[in-house]
Amino acid sequence: MTNSTRLPKHANGFHYIAQGWQLITRPGIKRFVLLPLLANILLLGGSFWWLYHKLGDWIQWTLDKIPDWMQWLSYLIWPLVVISILLVFTYFFSTLANFIASPFNGLLAEKLEANLTGIPAPDTGVIDLLKDTPRILKREVVKILYYIPRALILLLLYFIPGIGQTVAPLLWFIFSAWMLTIQYCDYPFDNHKVSFTTMRNTLRQNKIDNLQFGASVSILTMIPIVNLFIMPVAVCGATAMWVDRYRTQHALHRTSSN
Repeated sequence: MTNSTRLPKHANGFHYIAQGWQLITRPGIKRFVLLPLLANILLLGGSFWWLYHKLGDWIQWTLDKIPDWMQWLSYLIWPLVVISILLVFTYFFSTLANFIASPFNGLLAEKLEANLTGIPAPDTGVIDLLKDTPRILKREVVKILYYIPRALILLLLYFIPGIGQTVAPLLWFIFSAWMLTIQYCDYPFDNHKVSFTTMRNTLRQNKIDNLQFGASVSILTMIPIVNLFIMPVAVCGATAMWVDRYRTQHALHRTSSN
């Protein structure tokens, strides 16, 4: 564990997302936060403005799918429907924002890791960043291809009366938490050329803690204003997690093997 993060020895996922809020203001890091922050504000802020005008119609459409024998549960199902729509919507646009900002998120993770460990990061200029962008975007495509078939299965559940308004929102929340963990933890892993499969298997070893991290990100993404800042916060929190838990196993082992 790094002295710079000052986290409890067995910090869980909630601690890391809380730490992310502190790390975005860390001296030497703030300037690398600006571009991911700007991308998130423009895309997620604009999409929520659009959702505000569409949400009522979507809620009514979903409630109309409730069978007659479950109408008495409408007062319980209604909030699940709202949460479900917000989860699907926020994850979709968060994924899009992360895809666009992925080169800058990777740079933020790299600089923060150097700040936390005291080991200088490579001197990455604009030209180096542009050269690395195709590889970074390819990695984002790998994550999207992992996500799509699983998301489609869950979305099909929404069209099953009863299940679509009760079980599906819970399953989607768990799935979104897992995918957000993968999304943000992948930046420091990818900076060290750890494969997507290896990264995913590593995160499964602490799945409960990592689901706590992803669940926190998912909830904060649904909160207006707060969600505009969540991207760099999550990148910083995931990087702190990488430094504390996974760097010794992967980055240092890779260095010694080379």
